[in-house]
Amino acid sequence: MAGTNENLPDVIRPTRPQGGGGGGGGLKAGCGKPVAPLGQNRRALSDINKNIIRAPPAYPYAANGLPGKKPIATKKPVPVRRPITRTISAQTTTKPSLPLPTGKPSFPLPEGKKPKVQIIPDEIDTEDLNIIDVEDDFNAPMFVQHTEAMLDEIDKMDEDVYEEPLLDIDNADKGNPLAVVEYIDEIFAHYRKQEVLTCVSPTYMSQQHDITDRMRGILIDWLVEVHYKFELMEETLYLTVNLIDRFLERQTVSRKKLQLVGVTAMLLACKYEEISVPVVEDFIVISDKAYTRSEVLDMEKVMVNTLQFNLSVPTPYVFTKRFLKAAQSQKELEALAFYLMDLCLVEYEMVKFPPSLLAAAAVFTAECTLNGSKKWTKTTQLHSHYSQHQLLECSKMMVSLHQKSGTGKLVSVFKKYGTSKYGHVARTQSPAHFMLEPRFWD
Repeated sequence: MAGTNENLPDVIRPTRPQGGGGGGGGLKAGCGKPVAPLGQNRRALSDINKNIIRAPPAYPYAANGLPGKKPIATKKPVPVRRPITRTISAQTTTKPSLPLPTGKPSFPLPEGKKPKVQIIPDEIDTEDLNIIDVEDDFNAPMFVQHTEAMLDEIDKMDEDVYEEPLLDIDNADKGNPLAVVEYIDEIFAHYRKQEVLTCVSPTYMSQQHDITDRMRGILIDWLVEVHYKFELMEETLYLTVNLIDRFLERQTVSRKKLQLVGVTAMLLACKYEEISVPVVEDFIVISDKAYTRSEVLDMEKVMVNTLQFNLSVPTPYVFTKRFLKAAQSQKELEALAFYLMDLCLVEYEMVKFPPSLLAAAAVFTAECTLNGSKKWTKTTQLHSHYSQHQLLECSKMMVSLHQKSGTGKLVSVFKKYGTSKYGHVARTQSPAHFMLEPRFWD
């Protein structure tokens, strides 16, 4: 049995004609009501929608607003990000809900249905807020104090001294068999032990009766010029000075034989260091034939016996090359360091410093001169075994020698390093006067 529309009296359903037939109108069978002609029973959607009863909205007062109030905007309000203190939190939890409106809804509701009341929450969005326990008498909220503490920590981290890494200065030479990277640390450890045994006394000149330290300086200055004219290796000059000092410490020499000692020492150093060795006649000529060949050979025998044939000694040259490598030097720094070192060879007062200390001070002073400030990296300090304060005295003396270079009679070193071969460092680089000030070493 077909159902009826008694329970839904307001629902309009489309009417179908009973029985076949053409398009004319007529009466419906069994019914006295007239039926609309076929094709004319469609109605406008607006009329149909008016008769369809919809469910009431879930939040009627949110849509229409409260009586006498403006409608609430549907757009979600932007949350106010501020801290919830105890006072605000207490006010939020104890705040009464909005009173229900007393008026009737503006549209009919089905029987048995009650209008739904929307409880409008407070505008504070607590999802993105943190409840912070602060007291009302504080001048600044706790989160402000936390922020300032974090900024202070960041500032302290920025002010921390950058930890300089230690460089592996021999990494690039691992493929070079002549660099002997596997043994380089042991070699220089041996050099440091040997330099203690081969250093001369700083007062050995007091044992000489006929010569003075001034004469020694004149001899070394002349040998620097001879060394440059013969185009000998740098190692030869440093070994020559070492042989002279060690021999004069153990043997008393007359003033007339002093130049012979210097010529013979350079001859021995050439035999030890050079590939193409100058012959004895070359040294006789360069000394203006002041000595004969037999005299040179006889002095050679005396020297090697006095020194017990010990010619393998660490000179400042080997240490300077190592420390320059640790400092990652360029040509200008290398030339300036050796310029300061050669100035020390002429001065007798620099004999008191061991070769490694002279080399470290020369590199340190050259770096400060070029940079205009204090510079001594951890890598250089590691390989030199000297700190900045240990180089204080020697560096100051080097700066003083640099100031006096080019003046007086002993100018061979200044002329040598004033040439293009050494980049004119003697003429272009000014002495580091600031290193003589006490505040530089503070």
